[in-house]
Amino acid sequence: QVQLAESGGGLVQAGGSLRLSCAASGRSFGGYDMGWFRQVPGKEREFVAVLGWINGATRYAVNVKGRFTTSRDNAKNTVYLQMNSLKPEDTAVYYCAACRTQNVLRTRPSEYDYWGQGTQVTVSS
Repeated sequence: QVQLAESGGGLVQAGGSLRLSCAASGRSFGGYDMGWFRQVPGKEREFVAVLGWINGATRYAVNVKGRFTTSRDNAKNTVYLQMNSLKPEDTAVYYCAACRTQNVLRTRPSEYDYWGQGTQVTVSS
C-alpha cells in the first residue's frame, strides 16, 4: 500500500511559478510510475504529466509541455511538479497518483492505483 500526500499548492499570479511535491509513505515508490492529474469542478480529471520508474522517461499533456517538469528524489520518496509560466487555465486541484510500472506510460486516471488528496492551485489573471 502506498500513501501519497501532495503539498505546495497556492495562489499565484499569471506568469508565476509553483512547485508541487508528492511524498510517498507506507512503502517506497520504487517500481511505480508517478502521474500528475488535475481537475476543476464539473470536469473530468485531466492528465498532466507522468514520470516512469524505468529510465525516468516522462510524458506531458500538450497544454503543459514546455512549462511543467516532473522529477523525483528517490532518497526522499518524493515526486515534484515544477510549474512555470502559469496561466489562469491551469487553475485546478492537482493530484499525484501511482501505478505499477509497465512498458507504456499511462495517462488515464483509471489506470492508477493510488491517489493523494489533492492540492489547490489558483492562478490569477
